[in-house]
Amino acid sequence: MRLLLLSNSTQYGRGYLEHALATVTGFLPEGARLAFVPYALADHDTYTARVRGALAPSGIEVRGVHEDGDPLAALGAADAVFVGGGNSFRLLCALYRTGLREALAEAVRGGLPYMGASAGTNMAAPSLRTTNDMPIVQPPSFAALGLVPFQINPHYLDPDPDSTHKGETREERLTEFLEENDVPVLGLREGSWLRVADGRAGLGGERPARLFCRGEAPRELAPGTDVSELLAVRAEFDIRG
Repeated sequence: MRLLLLSNSTQYGRGYLEHALATVTGFLPEGARLAFVPYALADHDTYTARVRGALAPSGIEVRGVHEDGDPLAALGAADAVFVGGGNSFRLLCALYRTGLREALAEAVRGGLPYMGASAGTNMAAPSLRTTNDMPIVQPPSFAALGLVPFQINPHYLDPDPDSTHKGETREERLTEFLEENDVPVLGLREGSWLRVADGRAGLGGERPARLFCRGEAPRELAPGTDVSELLAVRAEFDIRG
C-alpha cells in the first residue's frame, strides 16, 4: 500500500494544502486522475472545487466521487484517491452508505495510492475511537478502513500551561482510550504527516509526533523517524487490565 496521511489540510497562514504541496504532488502519480471524497463536509461541490483549485496548477485532475452519481465507478476510474477532512462521523456514515468503505479498502490494498487529511486520516485507522470530532451522526459502526493497524489522532494538541480550561487535555483523553484498548495511538500535530510505502512507515512535516502506548510514557518522535514497527502491531479493543 501507498499512504499519505496528513494531520491537516490547512496550516495557519497558508493556503489549502500549501504547507504539504511538494509532498502531495510527489506522492501522487504525475498527471493523476484524483478521486476526491468530500463527504466529511456538507457542501460537496464547494469542497471539491477547493481541492481542484489547489492541485490543478500541478497537473492533477480532481474529480469528486459524488459528481456523476456513481462513487464506486469514480473510484474505479482514478489513479489515486484523496479523502478530505471535516467531521469524521459524517464521513464514515457516508462511506458505509455509498459502499465506499469496502471499495476503498480493497482498492488501496490493491495498490491505489491513498491520501487522507484530518478525518480522511482517521479513516485509515482501524476505528473512529480516537477522533476529536463531535458525533453529529451515528455510523453503523466505529470500524473504519483499517489500512494501518494502529490509531491516529490528527490535530494533536499539547496542553496550554497558561490555560484556565479545566476540561480534559488531548493527552488525558488518549490515556483514557488506552485504559480500555491496547493499540498504539500516533498523535500527529498540525503540519505533520505519515507516509507508508513498500512496507515502511515514516514521519514527515514540520513538527514531531507523539506516540502513546499502553503502560508507557508518551514518546516524542522527530520528523524523519522510521515508525515501521507500528505496521506490525496487533490492535486489541474493549479490554481492561
